[in-house]
Amino acid sequence: MKVLILLALTALAAADYVFDSESKVFKPLSDEMIWFINKVNTSWKAGQNFHHIKQEDRLDHVKIMCGTYLDVPPHLQLPVRDIEPRKDLPDTFDARTQWSNCPTIKEIRDQGSCGSCWAFGAVESMSDRICIKSNGQQNAHISAEDLTSCCRSCGNGCNGGFLSGAWDYYKRDGLVTGGQYNSHQGCQPYTVKACDHHVVGKLQPCSKKEEHTPVCKHECESGYNVSYTKDKHYGATAYSVRGVQQIMTEIMTNGPVEGAFTVYADFPQYKSGVYKHTTGSPLGGHAIKIMGWGTEGGEDYWLVANSWNPDWGNQGTFKILRGRDECGIESQIAAGEPKLS
Repeated sequence: MKVLILLALTALAAADYVFDSESKVFKPLSDEMIWFINKVNTSWKAGQNFHHIKQEDRLDHVKIMCGTYLDVPPHLQLPVRDIEPRKDLPDTFDARTQWSNCPTIKEIRDQGSCGSCWAFGAVESMSDRICIKSNGQQNAHISAEDLTSCCRSCGNGCNGGFLSGAWDYYKRDGLVTGGQYNSHQGCQPYTVKACDHHVVGKLQPCSKKEEHTPVCKHECESGYNVSYTKDKHYGATAYSVRGVQQIMTEIMTNGPVEGAFTVYADFPQYKSGVYKHTTGSPLGGHAIKIMGWGTEGGEDYWLVANSWNPDWGNQGTFKILRGRDECGIESQIAAGEPKLS
């Protein structure tokens, strides 16, 4: 046995592995980790998304964007909705094609260097559901700015928050509209700069430092012709969903849901395929929008929209293993129905 262990360690050293106490085997976000993931022929492919960020800064940068609190205290938990699974659930479902007249479903937003993923997954799903419930008659781009900056019960803005708090706030206080950074769309567009998280693209590289939470303002930006109060949109309900078929039924019936999962050091390097944790230590909790499902290469998956801009992953989306609560993806699902005006 000792001989086998020695031979294994020698082989790892020859392959230029980078050992690190935090990741157990590889230094997080390293080329060696990418090589290993692709070498073991798992269900997904990895690639270097952080060429323009120094190796010593990459880990801090990714941790900034993981701003979801996964341990929800009892008093903040949403009620579980009793859902009877549909008997006609298809093998594949994509909300983008099912409701092709709803433009927000196809959109990939950018949270910038701010741990506001908890807010983004929420407002993305809220926006989609308004369009879906109104049969395409109402389109509202719900503001991530308003939710991130003003919801005190949600958590700490750019320093993290709870999914449940976001949906409760939507129901209780309402949210205004607001486009992406520098869009001048809606009442409160996002003010945290969009940036290139991963590749050298059209934007400036993201800072390795976390942006400050925007100041809460109960007013719309100059030039918008509707008041803050009148621009508010409200949720009629806020709830959680449990069970794989129940989640599928909820998505197929009412639209995309918000989910959260543990990000491990291998995930930020996702390029294609069906992600499942392969190597690396946990970096934090992350919230996203789940908008469908399917099967690829014999692996069942959830179809997910991320908020790290369209340059990341598969044009801003990824697939993650479905049915085994991979990284906790099925354990914290939040949703709600909108009040239509």
